[in-house]
Amino acid sequence: MTGNFTVFPASPDDGDAVGEIHSESWRATYHGFFSPEFAAEAIRQRRHKWHGVLAELAESGNTVMLGAMDGRPLAFSYFGPSATRPGSAEIFGFYGHPDGWGSGVASVLMTASVERIREDGFGHVHLWTLRDTPQSRRFYTKSGFTESDVVRDHDYGDGTPIAQVEYELFLP
Repeated sequence: MTGNFTVFPASPDDGDAVGEIHSESWRATYHGFFSPEFAAEAIRQRRHKWHGVLAELAESGNTVMLGAMDGRPLAFSYFGPSATRPGSAEIFGFYGHPDGWGSGVASVLMTASVERIREDGFGHVHLWTLRDTPQSRRFYTKSGFTESDVVRDHDYGDGTPIAQVEYELFLP
Protein backbone atom coordinates (compact mmCIF):
# COMPACT_ATOMS: atom_id res chain seq x y z
CA MET A 1 0.00 0.00 0.00
CA THR A 2 1.16 3.46 -0.81
CA GLY A 3 -0.26 6.89 -0.19
CA ASN A 4 -2.23 8.47 2.61
CA PHE A 5 -5.70 6.90 2.87
CA THR A 6 -8.84 8.42 4.33
CA VAL A 7 -12.42 7.13 4.46
CA PHE A 8 -15.46 9.34 5.03
CA PRO A 9 -19.22 9.38 4.49
CA ALA A 10 -20.22 10.93 1.18
CA SER A 11 -22.30 14.09 1.22
CA PRO A 12 -24.49 15.57 -1.53
CA ASP A 13 -21.46 17.70 -2.47
CA ASP A 14 -19.59 14.52 -3.44
CA GLY A 15 -21.86 13.66 -6.37
CA ASP A 16 -19.23 14.53 -8.99
CA ALA A 17 -16.55 12.42 -7.29
CA VAL A 18 -18.83 9.39 -6.85
CA GLY A 19 -20.07 9.77 -10.43
CA GLU A 20 -16.53 9.87 -11.81
CA ILE A 21 -15.51 6.76 -9.85
CA HIS A 22 -18.65 4.86 -10.91
CA SER A 23 -18.49 5.79 -14.58
CA GLU A 24 -14.74 5.22 -14.99
CA SER A 25 -14.92 1.88 -13.20
CA TRP A 26 -17.78 0.85 -15.49
CA ARG A 27 -15.88 2.02 -18.56
CA ALA A 28 -12.83 -0.05 -17.61
CA THR A 29 -14.59 -3.16 -16.32
CA TYR A 30 -17.89 -3.61 -18.16
CA HIS A 31 -17.16 -2.39 -21.70
CA GLY A 32 -17.07 -5.94 -23.08
CA PHE A 33 -20.41 -6.96 -21.59
CA PHE A 34 -22.64 -4.51 -23.48
CA SER A 35 -23.09 -2.98 -26.90
CA PRO A 36 -21.09 0.24 -27.35
CA GLU A 37 -24.30 2.31 -27.47
CA PHE A 38 -25.77 0.82 -24.29
CA ALA A 39 -22.43 1.06 -22.47
CA ALA A 40 -22.01 4.73 -23.39
CA GLU A 41 -25.47 5.59 -22.04
CA ALA A 42 -24.98 3.49 -18.88
CA ILE A 43 -21.66 5.23 -18.21
CA ARG A 44 -23.27 8.65 -18.75
CA GLN A 45 -26.10 7.82 -16.34
CA ARG A 46 -23.70 6.62 -13.68
CA ARG A 47 -21.66 9.80 -13.96
CA HIS A 48 -24.68 12.04 -13.36
CA LYS A 49 -27.05 10.19 -11.00
CA TRP A 50 -25.18 10.54 -7.73
CA HIS A 51 -26.18 14.07 -6.71
CA GLY A 52 -29.78 12.87 -6.43
CA VAL A 53 -28.88 9.58 -4.73
CA LEU A 54 -26.70 11.33 -2.16
CA ALA A 55 -29.37 13.96 -1.49
CA GLU A 56 -31.88 11.21 -0.62
CA LEU A 57 -29.59 9.05 1.52
CA ALA A 58 -30.93 10.13 4.91
CA GLU A 59 -34.43 9.00 3.94
CA SER A 60 -33.31 5.65 2.47
CA GLY A 61 -31.37 4.28 5.42
CA ASN A 62 -28.46 3.59 3.07
CA THR A 63 -24.87 4.81 3.31
CA VAL A 64 -22.26 5.86 0.76
CA MET A 65 -18.66 6.03 1.90
CA LEU A 66 -15.67 7.29 -0.04
CA GLY A 67 -12.09 6.10 0.10
CA ALA A 68 -9.47 8.66 -0.85
CA MET A 69 -5.76 8.48 -1.46
CA ASP A 70 -3.77 11.63 -0.88
CA GLY A 71 -7.05 13.56 -0.75
CA ARG A 72 -8.46 12.24 -4.06
CA PRO A 73 -11.59 10.05 -3.80
CA LEU A 74 -10.85 6.85 -5.72
CA ALA A 75 -13.37 4.30 -4.41
CA PHE A 76 -16.89 4.24 -3.01
CA SER A 77 -19.15 1.78 -1.26
CA TYR A 78 -22.94 1.95 -1.22
CA PHE A 79 -24.72 -0.21 1.35
CA GLY A 80 -27.74 -0.57 3.58
CA PRO A 81 -30.37 -3.01 4.79
CA SER A 82 -30.91 -5.91 2.39
CA ALA A 83 -34.29 -6.02 0.67
CA THR A 84 -34.00 -9.78 0.12
CA ARG A 85 -32.36 -10.97 3.34
CA PRO A 86 -34.10 -9.57 6.42
CA GLY A 87 -31.64 -8.66 9.15
CA SER A 88 -28.70 -8.56 6.74
CA ALA A 89 -26.92 -5.69 5.07
CA GLU A 90 -26.23 -5.55 1.36
CA ILE A 91 -23.42 -3.80 -0.44
CA PHE A 92 -25.30 -2.48 -3.45
CA GLY A 93 -22.20 -1.10 -5.12
CA PHE A 94 -18.47 -1.10 -4.52
CA TYR A 95 -16.41 0.61 -7.20
CA GLY A 96 -12.86 1.78 -7.59
CA HIS A 97 -11.52 4.28 -10.10
CA PRO A 98 -8.91 2.59 -12.32
CA ASP A 99 -6.39 5.22 -11.16
CA GLY A 100 -6.59 3.64 -7.69
CA TRP A 101 -6.43 -0.03 -8.68
CA GLY A 102 -3.65 -1.79 -6.81
CA SER A 103 -3.06 1.15 -4.44
CA GLY A 104 -4.82 -0.34 -1.42
CA VAL A 105 -7.52 2.34 -1.22
CA ALA A 106 -10.29 -0.18 -1.97
CA SER A 107 -9.09 -2.50 0.81
CA VAL A 108 -9.05 0.35 3.30
CA LEU A 109 -12.56 1.35 2.21
CA MET A 110 -13.89 -2.22 2.43
CA THR A 111 -12.51 -2.61 5.95
CA ALA A 112 -14.16 0.65 7.02
CA SER A 113 -17.43 -0.26 5.28
CA VAL A 114 -17.64 -3.65 6.99
CA GLU A 115 -16.88 -2.01 10.33
CA ARG A 116 -19.68 0.52 9.74
CA ILE A 117 -22.07 -2.28 8.79
CA ARG A 118 -21.15 -4.08 12.02
CA GLU A 119 -21.64 -0.85 14.01
CA ASP A 120 -25.07 -0.51 12.39
CA GLY A 121 -25.99 -3.80 14.08
CA PHE A 122 -25.74 -6.26 11.19
CA GLY A 123 -24.20 -9.70 11.64
CA HIS A 124 -24.21 -10.58 7.95
CA VAL A 125 -23.54 -8.74 4.71
CA HIS A 126 -23.91 -9.90 1.12
CA LEU A 127 -23.25 -8.51 -2.34
CA TRP A 128 -23.53 -9.46 -5.99
CA THR A 129 -20.82 -9.24 -8.62
CA LEU A 130 -20.63 -10.32 -12.23
CA ARG A 131 -19.53 -13.91 -12.59
CA ASP A 132 -17.08 -13.02 -15.33
CA THR A 133 -15.15 -10.28 -13.49
CA PRO A 134 -12.21 -12.14 -11.92
CA GLN A 135 -10.64 -8.97 -10.51
CA SER A 136 -13.69 -8.12 -8.40
CA ARG A 137 -14.13 -11.73 -7.32
CA ARG A 138 -10.51 -11.92 -6.13
CA PHE A 139 -10.95 -8.64 -4.25
CA TYR A 140 -14.06 -9.83 -2.39
CA THR A 141 -12.36 -13.12 -1.47
CA LYS A 142 -9.27 -11.24 -0.27
CA SER A 143 -11.62 -9.04 1.80
CA GLY A 144 -12.96 -12.09 3.65
CA PHE A 145 -16.14 -12.74 1.66
CA THR A 146 -17.03 -16.23 0.45
CA GLU A 147 -19.24 -17.35 -2.39
CA SER A 148 -22.69 -18.36 -1.21
CA ASP A 149 -23.17 -20.67 -4.22
CA VAL A 150 -26.16 -18.56 -5.31
CA VAL A 151 -26.12 -17.33 -8.91
CA ARG A 152 -28.70 -15.10 -10.56
CA ASP A 153 -29.18 -13.46 -13.92
CA HIS A 154 -29.39 -9.67 -13.84
CA ASP A 155 -30.55 -7.43 -16.68
CA TYR A 156 -28.87 -4.02 -16.56
CA GLY A 157 -31.48 -2.66 -18.95
CA ASP A 158 -30.37 -3.87 -22.36
CA GLY A 159 -32.48 -7.04 -22.34
CA THR A 160 -29.49 -9.36 -21.98
CA PRO A 161 -29.27 -11.04 -18.57
CA ILE A 162 -25.75 -11.44 -17.19
CA ALA A 163 -24.81 -13.98 -14.51
CA GLN A 164 -23.98 -12.61 -11.08
CA VAL A 165 -22.59 -14.52 -8.12
CA GLU A 166 -23.36 -13.74 -4.51
CA TYR A 167 -20.66 -13.24 -1.89
CA GLU A 168 -21.32 -13.05 1.83
CA LEU A 169 -19.55 -12.29 5.06
CA PHE A 170 -20.66 -13.21 8.57
CA LEU A 171 -19.61 -10.55 11.08
CA PRO A 172 -18.51 -11.53 14.58
